[in-house]
Order: sequence, then C-alpha cells, then structure tokens
Amino acid sequence: MAEVLKAGPGLELRPLNLRDAPALFALVDANRDRLRRWLPWPDANQSPADSRTYILRMRTQVRAGVGQSFGLWWKGGLVGVAGFNWIDAANRSAAIGYWLAEAAEGRGLMTAAVAALLRHGFRTLKLNRIEIRAGVWNRRSRAIPKRLGFRHEGTLRQVEHLADRTVDHAVYGLLASEWRRR
Repeated sequence: MAEVLKAGPGLELRPLNLRDAPALFALVDANRDRLRRWLPWPDANQSPADSRTYILRMRTQVRAGVGQSFGLWWKGGLVGVAGFNWIDAANRSAAIGYWLAEAAEGRGLMTAAVAALLRHGFRTLKLNRIEIRAGVWNRRSRAIPKRLGFRHEGTLRQVEHLADRTVDHAVYGLLASEWRRR
C-alpha cells in the first residue's frame, strides 16, 4: 500500500480506503457538472458502490506497481484526488492526474499536492520523467505544471472524448535532473 504523503499545513495525500467510498461519491456528486467539463468519468460514478469499485481498482494498480491514487485530505476533509494515473517502472516514467472540489480551489492545495507527488515519484519511486496532461482550455489545471517547472512538450490533438466534444491535451514533462536543480 502507498504511504501517506504530507503536502503542507493541514494537507495530506492518503491512499483511499473502502470506508472513504461514501465521502468520495459525495464529493464527485457535488462537483459533477464542473468535473464533467474536463474529465470523461464523472457520469460513470453514480453511487458509493461505483466509488468503491474505483478504490478497489486503484488498490490493484498499487499492488501491480502501475499506478497510485491518493485522496487529498485538508483540515480533516476529503477535497480531491491526485496520483499517478500510470507508472512505467521499466522506463522510470509516470503521469500525474488530479482533480479538486470547487470549494477548495484557489488555496494552492493542488500545487502543494502535486509537489508532494513529485518528491515521492523522484525520491521514493526513483522515476526519471513525470508528465501531466491537461485540456488545452483548462487554464487552472495547466497552471499547476507551469508553476512547478514542467516544460510544455506539445499538444495531442483530439486525444480525449468527453460527453459532448473531443479535446486536445497540452503535455508537460519534468525530468528528475530538472527537478533536482530547482
């Protein structure tokens, strides 16, 4: 099981447990319309049982060493999810994905959470490259890799189909050597 990552005052990243399924579902449900705009999965999460299935799938990925997902806990409450959507141990690379409840935006929480994931990825997992992909029009999501020193490596055209459209992704990458120089 993945460890708990401290990300800042009152903010930690904890692996989600099955008992977190009702809180995770409630958070998704409260933010569904906003999440749907940028992510393909919110409408597939229709009950606490769906959140439970997600948590079980993430546990399987952790055991296989191909992914890690964490709940973002701020001041004792669940406010989002962040983690490694995929990990390629053979090539020492991974991709970070994240989402945050609207009520928690604008406080630097996700930037701090992603910084904690970078520390974990480069120090503990011994990764060489970490990437972040974000919809080209998702200004808030794109600001995080920019703030953390990632390089914009290009744009993938029409790479993700959302409910009513297909979107392009901006791809950002950060190498271990670049992270250590900061």
